Amino acid sequence: MIDNLIVKAGKNALEIIRDGGFDWNRVSVYYGSASGPRWLVTGGFDLTLLEQGCLGRNRAVLLAGASSGAWRFSAWPQPEPVKCYLALRQAYIEARYQRKDTPQTVQHSLTKIINRYLEEDAIPFALGNRKYRLAIITARARKLAASETPWLQKTGLGLCFAGNLVLPKTIYRFFERVVFYSGPKPPAFCLNGSFRGRYIPLNTSNFKHAVLSSGAIPLVVSGVRDIFGAPRGIYRAGGLVDYHINESFTPCAGEMTLFFHHQAQSKPTWLDKHLKSRRSPAELMDNVLMVYPTPVFVSTLPDGKIPDRQDLVTYVNDQDTRIRNWWKAVEQSAHLGEEFLELVESGRIRTSVLPL
Repeated sequence: MIDNLIVKAGKNALEIIRDGGFDWNRVSVYYGSASGPRWLVTGGFDLTLLEQGCLGRNRAVLLAGASSGAWRFSAWPQPEPVKCYLALRQAYIEARYQRKDTPQTVQHSLTKIINRYLEEDAIPFALGNRKYRLAIITARARKLAASETPWLQKTGLGLCFAGNLVLPKTIYRFFERVVFYSGPKPPAFCLNGSFRGRYIPLNTSNFKHAVLSSGAIPLVVSGVRDIFGAPRGIYRAGGLVDYHINESFTPCAGEMTLFFHHQAQSKPTWLDKHLKSRRSPAELMDNVLMVYPTPVFVSTLPDGKIPDRQDLVTYVNDQDTRIRNWWKAVEQSAHLGEEFLELVESGRIRTSVLPL
């Protein structure tokens, strides 16, 4: 542990780091969870890695994520990634919502954010980027969960939640994982024997729709219908099936998945977030290096917590305060990437890293 960060590693990643230290070239995957506004404290970490060119030095690195993870990573392969990332952050923070908003109006607001930071004529460059490959995780809704009628959708989600309590695999009866990817071939995790879902190539026609659907939270945001090149249907937030770590992303022995998180626990799916006993399976964390802020650091943020979706409700009649708080959280977390780099470059990570 250092001043504001805790660093933990699964058993394989831990052995690698303690034996030989941390090597950026061993990071084959950078994973971004479906964390909602919590991603704002990730900005300093992301921007440091981008500006220093830490990832993808010798080969392409996979940027895999759902919801806000997919949103932030879709800025990385753009022609001007830092400028693009900053445009996303500003548009995201300063978007204003009202109590009378509907899933349709919220989807419209999110579409405007996406159009602010993703330029149409830059998408071909992003698709061909040889340093960064994308894996945008979405969930194609099934049965009642696919309905846009609120009470039917709630019923579908309720049945899914009840089934998930008893048997986690029940979720796949209601949501199918669909991964939209860039690059010449599908990500390695999509080709392993345990993968459940489909994988679809990204193109200029479906790029923005994939990003939008990955953040389409049930009941809050309308789903995205019939994405080009993918099976017909309603696509919703990827966090439904991949909330935090719910796949074995690292393709080869001796490699690791870097995961900047907002908390100590990793949950498999969105429906598991309030289940205290539910954790990402240990075997999926073996090759993961997880970094997250200390409780002491979090206590110094506005309201003593990391920004979250509840802020949108709490400050619905005081948007200026919510926006000011979010910018303050961004400012206070700007140095987290530099702290991690110092830990790596000094070699202190070998003694500071803790087992997951």
